[in-house]
Amino acid sequence: MDAIASGALVTLTELNQSSAYLKQGASLRVTGKLVDYNLVTAMAVIVDSDSSIQVDTSLLTIHFRVGSLYQFIGELNIEPNGEGTLRARVGRIVDGLDMNLYQQSLQLLREHLPELALAHNP
Repeated sequence: MDAIASGALVTLTELNQSSAYLKQGASLRVTGKLVDYNLVTAMAVIVDSDSSIQVDTSLLTIHFRVGSLYQFIGELNIEPNGEGTLRARVGRIVDGLDMNLYQQSLQLLREHLPELALAHNP
């Protein structure tokens, strides 16, 4: 049985053309403010700072509110034009999350992750 990937924690600003995360089928966890949602196509657009991504929410059964913060875990589909769409398998509302503090904690986690891995696997 194949394991389901957990989704690499990335910010939307990290998903640019030179990003190591920007590859077909990559399992990602992204967070951003919902600025557009099409009920017919189940396509959402989330933004963080000046970066955005389209999210296919067809597998989800949650209610969407434009203006709220959401976090999605799913697989990245790269279109021929280079644009990425995340096919979400998990989604949750995270209103109240301090995005600046979240990004700072993500940076600290990345700085100390090698140390944590060594401590658990000597």
